[in-house]
Amino acid sequence: MRKTFILLTTILLFQVNGFCQLKIPASYSNIQQDSIGLYFQQGNNRFYADNSPANFTLLQLMGNATATETGISFDFGLPDFQGKLVYGLIPYGKAPHPLPVFRREVLIKNGKAVIDIIADFSGIYDMIGWQQSGQLSIGYRIITNNGMILFDGEVSTEGKGPFVVVPAIYEGPFVNNIYSKGSIISFETTLPVITNIEVTKKDSGIVKTFASSNEKQTHHEISIDSLSPETEYEYTVKYGNMQQQYSFKTAPAAGSRRPFVFAYSSDSRHALGGGERMIYGANSYIMKKIAAVAHQNKAVFMQFTGDMINGYLSNKEEQLLQLSNWKKSIEPFWHYMPVYVGQGNHEALGYVFENTSGTHTAAFIDKFPYDTESAEALMQAAFVNPDNGPDTEDGNKYDIDKGNIDFPSYKENVFYYTYDNMAMIVLNSDYWYAPTISSNPATSGGLHGYLMDNQIKWLKKIIKQFEADKTIDHIFLTQHTPILPNGGHVGDDMWYNGNNDKRPYISGKPVKKGIIERRDEYLNLLINKSKKVVAVLTGDEHNYNRLQLTKEVNIYPDNWIGKKLNISRPIYQINNGAAGAPYYAQEKAPWSPYTKAFSVQNAICLFYVNGKSIKMRVVNPDTLNVIDEIQLR
Repeated sequence: MRKTFILLTTILLFQVNGFCQLKIPASYSNIQQDSIGLYFQQGNNRFYADNSPANFTLLQLMGNATATETGISFDFGLPDFQGKLVYGLIPYGKAPHPLPVFRREVLIKNGKAVIDIIADFSGIYDMIGWQQSGQLSIGYRIITNNGMILFDGEVSTEGKGPFVVVPAIYEGPFVNNIYSKGSIISFETTLPVITNIEVTKKDSGIVKTFASSNEKQTHHEISIDSLSPETEYEYTVKYGNMQQQYSFKTAPAAGSRRPFVFAYSSDSRHALGGGERMIYGANSYIMKKIAAVAHQNKAVFMQFTGDMINGYLSNKEEQLLQLSNWKKSIEPFWHYMPVYVGQGNHEALGYVFENTSGTHTAAFIDKFPYDTESAEALMQAAFVNPDNGPDTEDGNKYDIDKGNIDFPSYKENVFYYTYDNMAMIVLNSDYWYAPTISSNPATSGGLHGYLMDNQIKWLKKIIKQFEADKTIDHIFLTQHTPILPNGGHVGDDMWYNGNNDKRPYISGKPVKKGIIERRDEYLNLLINKSKKVVAVLTGDEHNYNRLQLTKEVNIYPDNWIGKKLNISRPIYQINNGAAGAPYYAQEKAPWSPYTKAFSVQNAICLFYVNGKSIKMRVVNPDTLNVIDEIQLR
């Protein structure tokens, strides 16, 4: 399978002078290596890449569970770790959104803990009937001594004592990429197992079986096809002797123009307040409420564009753990509706070059080899998004080494999808992101907020395609960074306080167009090359606000002498980065007088599409009060 490198990555190395040496992409500058390792050369100083081990990894916290006569023994591979294991049975088949019902806890001592199933869950505490069936699944939560939740895991057993540990689904199953004839169901299992999915049309009894592989594996993506449009199906995931059952509804045929609802939000990295507001990297408290509100309002999908996690890491296994925590937070609802994700700056994964004491970061660049180690590769590994975007930035006019791969892939981090008469185009404004490039361009790298040449070229083609498609009435775009920031990121995004000098550097040289020039080129496509683009959905700024961009809105610095954009028709920028990350208040920008409904409440945007009409309602998922409501079309 295409994602098996997650836990067992083969890094491509070659031998030079007796030590292993990485092939440095020609797109970078001043990055070198010696027998000590990779370093950034600035003047006479060498800053070496931080090679510190991860604090925690997903593989560690899965616990290497083994069976005992009376229960389960865990060894988390962390001999110095002391904490607490909270656990309870999961009522699969007895609730539409099965979650563990925590009932017991034990101490984790020297990285180890033991669960006594017979003592804890027999008699009146056997709510799932395992004493008859000989099967059970336990959800467990790992908590540090200072109260931070690290991970929610799952383990399954067979037997009535002694027990046998069997494969459990620790992520998913997730419904992905819904279309009129099917979808993709994905999930991760704790142990390799052969799986299949039985799909049944409700009230018909007709069963179709879909399998992923004849080989045992832990990552599972199963394509479901040849179904009927706009039809509800039950699906049963079978793994070993275990099974789980949920349902999904296929999309209408293109251009049916049936009423539907979709949801949007962004920015859920962990926050203060303790508990589920900080499950190692993610604000699971708010995310679970956001997904619940979307599901309750019958959203057919949710778009979430970036900053799912705290991120900014150099170890991909640790980042994978944080992404897993985010996915688990909305898993009960993802069983039924697809969630599409975009990449943000906090999904950055890279080489961090520091001084010898580790007190100063001189540079941070996207990690390579790009096909296995980059932020983009990890996004592809962790999620199932459509694969219909551009390839890479290789071959652009700044590429000095056209025979080799010098940029990461756009695979599944730039893409589009449709639902009925609406198209969503997902862009990556943090591609090849080098967080230090704005202040120190010596390494070369991508700039926060910048859409690079090949991505723009692809976007132009896709917009033209949808403009000609008579089944599509509405186009939405989404990217992590606002075009016109309002609170928290006026100093960067697509504005940088009006400084057009900010731009990516490739192989030590700046690209031709600065951030404001590229912004205008982008807006020209949306406004003057399209009649169908309704809005751009953004995040990054941890607040909700909307702005209607019209010809009356000033979008230039006072000293601007370049060409100005012709705004021939209005479009909206709808910013919702209010999914749990710490808030930002409003700042002053040239377009501030036109910014409406600014709020730092947590928020989910619900879009009600009904033929040619679109209404938006914005709700606080914590209190359920309405923040904003407007007819967009």
